[in-house]
Amino acid sequence: MTRSATPSPLQSSRMTQRPKSRDINILGYLWRFVRPYRLQVAGAMVALTVAAATLLTFGFGIRQLVDRGFTAGDAALLDRALLVLALAIVILSISSFARYFLVSWIGERVIADIRKAVFNHVVSLSPAYFETTRTGEILSRLTTDTTLLQTVVGTSVSIALRNFLLLVGGLVLLMVTSPRLTGLVLIVVPFVVVPIIVYGRRVRKLSRESQDRVADVGAYVDETLLGIRTVQAFNHEDLDRERFAERSEQAFKTAVRRIRARAWLTALVILLVFGAVAAILWIGGQDVLAGRMSGGELAAFVFYAVVVAGSVGAIGEVIGDLQRAAGATERLVDLLSTQPDITAPDNPEELPDPPRGSLAFENVSFHYPARPDLPAINAFSLAVNRGERVALVGPSGAGKTTVFQLLLRFYDPKEGRILIDGVDLGRADPEAVRQRIGFVSQDPVIFSENGWENIRYGRPEASDEEVLEAARAAACLDFLQALPDGLDTFLGERGVRLSGGQRQRLAIARAILRNPSILLLDEATSALDAESERMVQDALEHVMKDRTTLVIAHRLATVQKADRIVVMDKGRIVDSGPHSKLIQDREGLYARLAALQFNQAQEVAE
Repeated sequence: MTRSATPSPLQSSRMTQRPKSRDINILGYLWRFVRPYRLQVAGAMVALTVAAATLLTFGFGIRQLVDRGFTAGDAALLDRALLVLALAIVILSISSFARYFLVSWIGERVIADIRKAVFNHVVSLSPAYFETTRTGEILSRLTTDTTLLQTVVGTSVSIALRNFLLLVGGLVLLMVTSPRLTGLVLIVVPFVVVPIIVYGRRVRKLSRESQDRVADVGAYVDETLLGIRTVQAFNHEDLDRERFAERSEQAFKTAVRRIRARAWLTALVILLVFGAVAAILWIGGQDVLAGRMSGGELAAFVFYAVVVAGSVGAIGEVIGDLQRAAGATERLVDLLSTQPDITAPDNPEELPDPPRGSLAFENVSFHYPARPDLPAINAFSLAVNRGERVALVGPSGAGKTTVFQLLLRFYDPKEGRILIDGVDLGRADPEAVRQRIGFVSQDPVIFSENGWENIRYGRPEASDEEVLEAARAAACLDFLQALPDGLDTFLGERGVRLSGGQRQRLAIARAILRNPSILLLDEATSALDAESERMVQDALEHVMKDRTTLVIAHRLATVQKADRIVVMDKGRIVDSGPHSKLIQDREGLYARLAALQFNQAQEVAE
């Protein structure tokens, strides 16, 4: 595992193709997820408005208390003012509770919906997308970015709206209390807004860069842990620690730059706003001494000024959060806007029912997206009749697995067409096509579930008896029942509690349960010992009966019973026929491969 400390060119190009927004308007994209909860949003807005209005009434109470209670010495007025203040505090508490609960609920609900939308979209993307995008980066968007948005939707937006109301209401009350001092306050506003805009853009840019570096860290961890056996087998731990440390340091340095920019933003806002409040307090004190305003008016003005200053400071803080959220939203929008290469047409053509199981390739050519200059198959034509058993053989890189990838419609050919039961795959629904195919890969995927769920993956609605029958047919029932909890035993991530041969048989059981009309076997018995292979071959003989079957095999002894053997080389068919015919052409590719393998087998036997 020799991996560079920087992303590959393909990865880098994928990451740099994201659209770059210049402001936080991209957060408007989140409204599509908030819209279904308009009732809760309305309730939160009412509670937020009541809380802000209640807080602003404190200024009027302070004015009356100073001018009529303290200055005039009216004890009864003081008592009434305290009762009103207590009532206002109760209203403020209740409205604050409602605001916090509703906004937090909306945040949790919206982020859950976003995560589901992202996951639902990711699993619909074509395999070509994952050739050029790291899994760790996708996981970062699904977890780290959505967590950041959860903070914004569930907290920051509420704080921003609350302080915006306090800012507007405070400015209005400042104007009513003292137009002259209010004019001085407004002079300060441009000095506060400009640094917010300048540093806010810088914070947004650095926030996105920081999230990308975190994605790099996650991708490296994902790759290393998935290949932990290879890492340890080659004593690669120390080098992986160094490279992980490099990525972590890059993420740290980027985060420090973001933190520094945000700290400057906060410091400037506090300095300018509260410096202005101090200056205005001094000017207002001069007006009180000169008799131009009362002490109660000055106290109310100072209260409103503090509210306005605090609101501006809080908004400055929130803008930093919103800028970070804009970066996260960009990444999610980029992912959600990626369109799958393989989609169903608007009016898909129905496949015949019951299925026949015939298939045909007509002059098909195809290049993998990651290798556009190298054809995987070229001018490939092949017709397979219903119930026919066809083996694909040839050297590595001949294009055998590509034939399966195209049949499953993981990719579409660049030229030619592929038909199943006479229907062009390009005009059919991919789900309907895959429903008729059972696939067993050379490296089977076992999920982090128990035996029941892994076999039932082939047909989720299958009964327990059908699952047991499929497990018995694939010769995996005995070892599954021997596990500590039988078929209920957790098999570990990627089936680490099973041997390679056991994983292979479990995958075969999954395909058997699917009961497909077309069976694709990609080296299905390559990981089995001789005894298990014989058992599985017997099971497959039963399963392949009356089914169209395509078999990829490097061990030619396993395909001698095929109705037809198709020999491939460099993406083309170079020969075809039964084993007895192909073996006679001693100059042919098949005969050379057979001679090599059978001679080696004889040497081993001797």
